[in-house]
Amino acid sequence: MSKSLARVEAALSEAGLNAEIREMGDTRTAADAAAAVGCEIDQIAKSIIFRGEDSGHVVLFLTAGGNRVDPAKATALAGQPLGKADAALIRTETGFAIGGVAPVGHRSAIEAFMDPRLMDFDTLWAAAGTPRHVFAIAPADLVRISGARVADFIV
Repeated sequence: MSKSLARVEAALSEAGLNAEIREMGDTRTAADAAAAVGCEIDQIAKSIIFRGEDSGHVVLFLTAGGNRVDPAKATALAGQPLGKADAALIRTETGFAIGGVAPVGHRSAIEAFMDPRLMDFDTLWAAAGTPRHVFAIAPADLVRISGARVADFIV
């Protein structure tokens, strides 16, 4: 088991969750992931990472699979200009590589926001630390263990 997957599994367990983790083939898009697990595209919780230009740290936006982040709304929520986070910063702060960034199990505390659309479902699916693994979770549990604030930042 990869260190990244083990970290996600540990974070879920420490939160009192026995989450289902699935290994899938190559799923580069939210649509691919939804087809692989058999859910609606918006049940895929995408981890979109920006760099806070003032803080230098990453800011996480958990977005429904079919939605896109509005940069102006995201900047207002974060209270600082946001820019592109490079792979090295993402790996350093989250512990995950691009394509497998989980919403939990980060190396350090991360400011996070969650798309209200994700609250419309009983079950969500999110990356479990690798590009090939996802886990199922209830939206309220995801908010609780990620520390995300539910807020509108969608185009």
